[in-house]
Amino acid sequence: MFVIQTRRKGNRNILTGKECEMQETDSYLGILRERGRRGLPLERVYRHLFNRGLYLKAYGRLYRNHGAMTRGITNEVADGMSLEKIDAIIDDLRHERYRWKPARRVWVPKKNGKQRPLGVTTWSDKLVAEAVRLILDAYFDGQFSEHSHGFREGRGCADALRDIYHNWKGCAWIIEGDISDCFGSLSHDLLISVLSEKIHDGRFIRLIKHLLDAGYLEDWKFNRTLSGVPQGSVVSPILSNILLDKLDQYVETVLIPRYTRGEKRRENPVYKQRMHQAEYCFKRGLTKEGQHLRKAAQHLPSKDSQDPSYRRLHYCRYADDFALGFIGPKAEAEEIKRQLTIFLREELKLSLSEEKTLITHARSQAAKFLGYEVTVLQNDTKRTRVKRSNTQRRYDQRSINAGIGLRIPRTVLLDKCARYMKRGKPIHRSELENESDFTIISTYQQEYRGLVDYYRLAYNLHTLDQVKRVMQESLAKTLALKYKTSGREMYKKFQTEIAVAGKRFKVFQVVIAREGKKPLVATWGGITLTWDIRATIEDRPQRKWISRSELEKRLLAQV
Repeated sequence: MFVIQTRRKGNRNILTGKECEMQETDSYLGILRERGRRGLPLERVYRHLFNRGLYLKAYGRLYRNHGAMTRGITNEVADGMSLEKIDAIIDDLRHERYRWKPARRVWVPKKNGKQRPLGVTTWSDKLVAEAVRLILDAYFDGQFSEHSHGFREGRGCADALRDIYHNWKGCAWIIEGDISDCFGSLSHDLLISVLSEKIHDGRFIRLIKHLLDAGYLEDWKFNRTLSGVPQGSVVSPILSNILLDKLDQYVETVLIPRYTRGEKRRENPVYKQRMHQAEYCFKRGLTKEGQHLRKAAQHLPSKDSQDPSYRRLHYCRYADDFALGFIGPKAEAEEIKRQLTIFLREELKLSLSEEKTLITHARSQAAKFLGYEVTVLQNDTKRTRVKRSNTQRRYDQRSINAGIGLRIPRTVLLDKCARYMKRGKPIHRSELENESDFTIISTYQQEYRGLVDYYRLAYNLHTLDQVKRVMQESLAKTLALKYKTSGREMYKKFQTEIAVAGKRFKVFQVVIAREGKKPLVATWGGITLTWDIRATIEDRPQRKWISRSELEKRLLAQV
């Protein structure tokens, strides 16, 4: 038994050796974060894979995922896990007998109608891979760029889009980066070389090398993997981020300094002249003439967009999607694209798609990034009343111009509506006909809420109301199909009115009473379409770091 002192004076807790292993794991991961933050190399990492606590933490995280019950090439699943199996894995690792099994390849549909390969691994491989991921993530995450937002704890799509919204003001050109088959093309040798720069442990490096070389089974035929990270493995995202961090470093240490100069843009001489003339008229009491001159000036750019002494380059990456915002001539934007192409080809053995890597004029067109359209706004009529610091006179300042606009693409609205329509009209969903009213309404609500939550940062969020109208008609027809009646009758049966954030909404609602418990309520509608740049996008399941989950307790108790 081990005795530890709690934070409360005089209060003592008794912990078993197994529980202390969990605390040792948390302490070790904390040490890794500190070493990563300080840029210190790692040594003797492999031996920490002999700690049960690491697998208990990995088990707690994996079990909550839907893939925990998906079989690989064996019948092994999460429910069959025990401390004895963990000990057997540790023993194999201790003697370097552990061998990764080939993944079972399946094909899953993509949004564009095509399919992508996904590897389903055995449960033991999932567990060991998650333990490896915990170590790599703790050490490397603090070293990653502030402009990298994909596959990182506490970051997501919303952070990447907010980075662009707040920092890319006035960009003339947006370079949309598209790496051809990024995850399937990553060089194994290069990845191992990059890992070896900071991890000085041959056994740990060999374990990852064997993972990369494990291959996959398709139609029970073995295929070797000569490049790429295992798609579907929990460790693949961190491995790809480790290699693509080289791209981040190149952009931030080479390209951005090279294409950044000047404190601020010089003023547009024509604009400056008009404003001085207006000020002169105001001082002479010629108010109408002054207002006319100032109004004319406010249709001109206040700064010189062709200033040769001013350049800015901005960068943002989410996984294998990246974008650069540039203030300068198009010829230099094309040169930046060319330098990126050369770097990716020669240093990372990756290729930039010429067809999909576009240079977009940010004011007249819209670039695409993470499902949003990104554009630079221009509206001379939208103004804000401000006061000059050196005078008491107030004047109207253009408040939108050069700001970044994030919006929902028109194609998204059409595609979402099309799912619930046929021949231009909303239709029922026959696959839901035999479900309960609660399930039908909940299904529609979850689909609509997910769409609204993802596009909460778009200034045209209100356009999703047309999707809502189509979905609501489809919902009414689906319920009508179930009850063999009309959609109008379903409105009478299920529609009610509720208050949300001080507003009244007409909604569909089902309430299931439960004795001694709160009733279950399924609601369709009642979701506000209010733009919020601070919103959090649920682009992946939220995980909570808990010191001890019920799953971990169950394993510790050998239940």
